[in-house]
Amino acid sequence: MRRILFLARAEALHVVRDRATLAQVLVVPVVQLLILSNAATFQIRNTPTYVVDFDRSSASRGLVARFAASGHFRVDGASASLDLADEALLRGDVTMVLTIPPRFESDLARAGAAPVQLAVNAEKGSAAGIVQAYASAIVSAYARELEERDPPSRAGTSGELRRARARIDVQTRNWYNPSLNYKHYMVPGILVALVTLIGTLLTAQNIAREKELGTLEQLNVTPITRGQFIAAKLLPFWVLGLVDLTIGLMVGRFVFGVPMRGSVLLLFGSAALYLVTALAIGLWISTLVDTQQQAMFVTFFIMNVYLLMSGLFTPIDSMAPWLQTVSQLNPVRHFVTISRAVLIKGAGPAEIARPLLTLVVFGAVMLTLAIRQYSKRTA
Repeated sequence: MRRILFLARAEALHVVRDRATLAQVLVVPVVQLLILSNAATFQIRNTPTYVVDFDRSSASRGLVARFAASGHFRVDGASASLDLADEALLRGDVTMVLTIPPRFESDLARAGAAPVQLAVNAEKGSAAGIVQAYASAIVSAYARELEERDPPSRAGTSGELRRARARIDVQTRNWYNPSLNYKHYMVPGILVALVTLIGTLLTAQNIAREKELGTLEQLNVTPITRGQFIAAKLLPFWVLGLVDLTIGLMVGRFVFGVPMRGSVLLLFGSAALYLVTALAIGLWISTLVDTQQQAMFVTFFIMNVYLLMSGLFTPIDSMAPWLQTVSQLNPVRHFVTISRAVLIKGAGPAEIARPLLTLVVFGAVMLTLAIRQYSKRTA
């Protein structure tokens, strides 16, 4: 442990003494966070939807079929339990819950009007408004379709309507982000991206710099083991990543008003696990290249793919099905999910267990690859 701390101290001193690197770690992420949070926007398609149908009639099934056939919604679950629907919404498995009350069909036939409820995950800000607009349009079109199929009839010569015009009343609820402020959705994700970019890029350049300076061979003849060497290289940037996260959270809270409904300690614990993965990827890259320039090129290529497939700028819901499956291999996606769930939804360990476990597996795999690859390159 003394060897690891000694080498880690040397790495930390190098970062502190290099003003350009220090600015890259502490200043650049804040500037990018302020800019990107105001510039990012997105569109919504294939919104995952949970259906709670208490009526189970032909009219309710017809409404669900219209949602599924619209192309804007994808029915990912259905039951007669509001608790199951709420849990799916909290976990982030679905974005909207469509609730059809009992006597939906009979109310339409008797009174000409019946309510439905749309519970929308409004943490996505303006996207929730788009989802509501799509859903309301589908419900209105279905009401017109019912009216054309069975128009109102008149009784006697008085001209009184025996049945009113078909009308479905839509009740919407914006969960997690009632003000529909998209910055509340974007800032936690952008913060993850910046922490990842800075941490991965710096660690990717690390061993490559040692090769260029010729100091790697000197380190290889010391008693330090390869595992200790990787741990010492990773530790300073792991701490800097948490510092970046702290600064970003303060900016998000006091500049953009991002809520922090969940446990901050849980978020930092998840970040600690995630940074092991992100930094191990950077160290693994640095063992594959010979120069810092090559390390930067490879890192930016990988990060571009990671960010585009993370659900940060382009919603996962709108991606092709096969691409949604491939994105499960993206660690950035899982920590973006955790960050948004903890800060905006107030999710606890049970709700983020799946992405958190995925990050643990990613961290173990990438750290092992970094150590083994370093062994192969320097044996």
